[in-house]
Amino acid sequence: MNKTGVLFGRLMRHILRSPDTIITVALMPIAILLMFVFVFGGAMKDALPAGTNYATYMLPGILIMAIASGISYTAFRMFQDMQAGIFARFNSMPIARSSALWAHVLTSLVSNLMTVVLIFLVGLLVGFRSGAGLLAWLGVAGMLILTTLALTWVAVTPGIKATTMEGASAFSYPLIFLPFISSAFVPTSTMPLVLRVFANYQPVTPIVNTIRNLLAERPLGNDWWVALLWCVGITAVAYVFAIRSYNRRALNR
Repeated sequence: MNKTGVLFGRLMRHILRSPDTIITVALMPIAILLMFVFVFGGAMKDALPAGTNYATYMLPGILIMAIASGISYTAFRMFQDMQAGIFARFNSMPIARSSALWAHVLTSLVSNLMTVVLIFLVGLLVGFRSGAGLLAWLGVAGMLILTTLALTWVAVTPGIKATTMEGASAFSYPLIFLPFISSAFVPTSTMPLVLRVFANYQPVTPIVNTIRNLLAERPLGNDWWVALLWCVGITAVAYVFAIRSYNRRALNR
């Protein structure tokens, strides 16, 4: 665990020395937030329940989009360490192989949470409001942490196996746009049948619904445990693939 902490500190120093990474990750989600609120917000009111604030409605989806964007930098940083031979050096030291991977995962978690806080602040400026209590906010934080861990472990394998810088981060593009075909921006009931079925059964919808209901202090229904199953399942599968990819890469060097 101490070794993971040392490696985590190394990666965080790189991020703190170049905070533009966090700002860059937040720029596109913030731009979409502003565009939807100020350009499409009036038209969207007809699709939402009466009295619903659109900035409050869509913010959970923007947060998921920001996390999906942020993990591309995790894959990029792993690719750089692979190409520079840093992982090969770690393999020659008396540390667990998983320590290097966990250091990148924890760095992704912290940096993405910093981006989430920044987006929350912008959301407050454009109309986001919540009367949620402490337990609800802890639930929101927990769901965002689980989502970040799941997506970050998905990012680890491309970071290990990619042969180009572009290939390491390109996998995140479908994840960034997945919220558009979910309940993130409009209720799925307004979508055509095929899109509605896809939206209802993909992971972003229950995650967004859970966060939204927690912030509004509404009943969670089935969404919370479906979201939990998605996050835990994705994390478990992605972790297995990541460890296997890392071990194979280490053996081939």
